[in-house]
Amino acid sequence: MDPLVYRNAMALYAGHVQIVTTEKDGLRRGVTITAACSVSDSPPMVLACLNNGNASNQVFFESGVFALNTLGLRHQGLASAFAGFGGLAVEDRFALGDWQYLATGAPVLSDAIASFDCRVIDAKVTATHTVLFGQVEAIHFGPPDAALIYLDRSFRSL
Repeated sequence: MDPLVYRNAMALYAGHVQIVTTEKDGLRRGVTITAACSVSDSPPMVLACLNNGNASNQVFFESGVFALNTLGLRHQGLASAFAGFGGLAVEDRFALGDWQYLATGAPVLSDAIASFDCRVIDAKVTATHTVLFGQVEAIHFGPPDAALIYLDRSFRSL
């Protein structure tokens, strides 16, 4: 399978935009992703997929915690920044939002539509990515908003 053909087909697959965050020993990391979903409601569990090719993602694999922050239309600029557009440093990206801490110590976006504060219970390396499975320790709801979706290489709302 030609990787370009695969990527072009996946660009037609709509995904809800999330920022996954973590912190360990004062080092924060956040990444915009669409590869995240619910796994179970008993116990409450989500998964998030992270690229192994980015050395900065190592903190996710070492921290043992992450927060999955569900974005709304109002967060398009934040999603772009955490995707690396604009070349902002990590702390400058985090300065664009208001962050709080719930149960695990992972940064939670205060005005996210919903945030899932998770403890990593398993990690599976597969091809170019690691799938983190997180048991949800706490949930935070922000103000309602239209869902931010990524489709056909563009942000959209639903």
